[in-house]
Amino acid sequence: MAMPECEERLSHGEPTFFVRKKVFCAFSNNHHGDGHIAVCIPAGPGRQAEMIEEAPETFYRPPYVGVKGWVGVELTRIGDAQLTELIRAAWRMVAPKKLAAAQA
Repeated sequence: MAMPECEERLSHGEPTFFVRKKVFCAFSNNHHGDGHIAVCIPAGPGRQAEMIEEAPETFYRPPYVGVKGWVGVELTRIGDAQLTELIRAAWRMVAPKKLAAAQA
């Protein structure tokens, strides 16, 4: 919520975070019994596979948005500082360029 124009709303029954009506982060609480307590965020181009290969216990390809390059992040497997940076990077990817540039 610290990023400019961040808005939290429920989407598919879970807290989801938007910047100007575009999703940049979604909470996943054992969605359809998949066992993941995670957040799903967009990864940079080509990064999804790298992240999963480097740390498969932390990152996974989530259903629905995984085909668009998003990655799931297991909350019990990541520190607060790293998670914060990943969420901020996701915001920068989704935010309009002028808004993101103003925060650089």
